[in-house]
Amino acid sequence: MTDLQPVEILLAEDNETDAELAIRALTKSKVANRVVWVKDGEEALDYMFRRGDYAGRKGGDPRLVLLDLKMPKVDGAQVLAELKRDARTRSIPVVVMTSSKEERDLEETYRNGVNSYVVKPLDFDQFVEVVAKIGLYWVVVNKVVADACSPARDR
Repeated sequence: MTDLQPVEILLAEDNETDAELAIRALTKSKVANRVVWVKDGEEALDYMFRRGDYAGRKGGDPRLVLLDLKMPKVDGAQVLAELKRDARTRSIPVVVMTSSKEERDLEETYRNGVNSYVVKPLDFDQFVEVVAKIGLYWVVVNKVVADACSPARDR
C-alpha cells in the first residue's frame, strides 16, 4: 500500500461461510490491516454512526464497506441508502456483494449511490479471487477524498 494509514474494511454479511471466505481473501491479499465483520444491517449502521455497542468506537471510518443485500434487521439496500444520504459517510466506497441477480436490486442500489455491484461467485476459489480483487481496487488503486476515512470527527 502506498500510505502508512491503517486500513480498515467493514464487512456486513450474515452468512458465516461467506464472511470467513471474504476475511481470508482480504487478509491473504494484505489489502487491509483490519476487517470488521458485522452480521446484520442494524449493526453495520451502529458501527458506521458510532451508536449502540459502537458508541465509543475510536479511529476513523473504514476505507471500504462490503455489503450484503439480504440481511436481517435492516437490509443492505437500506444501509446503503443511509450511508449515501449522510454527509459523514457519503464518500466511503460501498460495494454490494450479493447472490441476487435481480435487475430491480441492481437498479435500486445504483439509484442509492452504490459504487459497485458484484454477484457472489458460487465457486470457492472464484469467490476468494473476486473479494481480493475488490479489496485491491477499492483500497489500493482507487483514490478517495482525503477526509473520507480520517480519524473520528465530531459526529
